[in-house]
Amino acid sequence: MAALDGLPPLRDVIQRHGLDARKALGQNFLLDLNLTQKIARTAGILDGVTVIEVGPGPGGLTRAILALGAKKVIAIERDARCLPALAEIADHYPGRLDVIEGDALQTPFETLVTDGSPVRVIANLPYNVGTQLLVNWLLPETWPPFYQSLTLMFQREVGQRIVAQADDNHYGRLGVLCGWRTQAQMAFDVSPQAFTPPPKVTSSVVHLVPIENPIPCSAADLEKVTMAAFGQRRKMLRQSVKSIGGEALLARAEIDPQRRAETLTVEEFCRLANCL
Repeated sequence: MAALDGLPPLRDVIQRHGLDARKALGQNFLLDLNLTQKIARTAGILDGVTVIEVGPGPGGLTRAILALGAKKVIAIERDARCLPALAEIADHYPGRLDVIEGDALQTPFETLVTDGSPVRVIANLPYNVGTQLLVNWLLPETWPPFYQSLTLMFQREVGQRIVAQADDNHYGRLGVLCGWRTQAQMAFDVSPQAFTPPPKVTSSVVHLVPIENPIPCSAADLEKVTMAAFGQRRKMLRQSVKSIGGEALLARAEIDPQRRAETLTVEEFCRLANCL
């Protein structure tokens, strides 16, 4: 990549700017530029696309996205120490990189792109906010959402929960929400050794594409049902959903009260939510 885009190796950038990864910010920098290109390619052809990136750090993935032809990258970075390194990338790609200093959890993503270009989210998400960001992107008030796809890196365990379906040990609230509104698939795993510092767990890249017309259902009610059902996942549904209607609710939804939460399909969870 250094030869491809003419910018210095990432290790040099990190050393020059004193960018030690900080655990409090959930940072693990990805330095393998072949790997960052693989992540960017997972999102598909980027020509004419505006990409939103969260937590770019020193900009390894940012560089890959720009080198592969994205029209523009809008990067949200909370760590002010990374801004000079990102400014160097912006200078190298004039007019194609906008950096917003701020907290991604407080960012109104749907307002960031105003020129009508297609939007994709590609990010090596900070571990400490990744799941909450995904839930926020899954549950906006309007659907279809502002993005064409989400290509995101998580701890492998979280990735397994995202793509899990009924009767899978990893199936839970996250699997239901993702299965309701997206088609989610695991793309590939990433070894801890690819990061600086190496995390204690393997990571996975997950690709999610919105379903244009998901099962009609209230997001708030679906959250309520899944939280109750999986809050006591080892118990029968008649006990785990007792606080939100118990057997009467299950009868209305025509679901056997002796079943357990992990056996219900997304469609059945939506039926439960619609019967609340």
